[in-house]
Amino acid sequence: MKRLFFHMLGGLILCFVLQSCSEEQDFDQFDDLSITPTVASSIFYLESDEESINAVNSGPFYYQTVNFDAFNEQFVSERLLEGTITYEIENTTSKNLQVSIEFLDDNDNVLDTEFFDIDPNLPETSTREVAYGPTGKNLAILSATSGLRVTGSNLSDDTTVSNNPDPKVILRSAAEFIFRLK
Repeated sequence: MKRLFFHMLGGLILCFVLQSCSEEQDFDQFDDLSITPTVASSIFYLESDEESINAVNSGPFYYQTVNFDAFNEQFVSERLLEGTITYEIENTTSKNLQVSIEFLDDNDNVLDTEFFDIDPNLPETSTREVAYGPTGKNLAILSATSGLRVTGSNLSDDTTVSNNPDPKVILRSAAEFIFRLK
């Protein structure tokens, strides 16, 4: 009798457990899922010492075109929501400098240009953030960019020398992009 009672009690408990744990599953939740990862990357790095800048009598002391195929896949470029490019500038030279960064499409057409007028002997690193998307420049600039042309020019003479022990100019850039994957 005790045995039958325990079997019935166990069956009753099992029924309650199964009843309380069963809920209709909603497999359509995937449709409501929104995935927006942020991808960070370095873009380019420019460094030149004052001696090299002085060695160029006229014209740019730095000129380079950098491949930038971050958005060459249609899947990626269509899902780009926004981006920010951060530039950091250090200049311990005695030179007034200008750096331009041209955003180029596949045919080397200029989509946008960033200019930096750089004072000599900067006491600290200067930072500029450029936003693209809803709160900044047109997002199509980034989506269509396939290269960057970086030009550095000396706006001072070619004889002055800084008192700093290792005078140089450094321009580095990094970017953060936000995509909608789903």
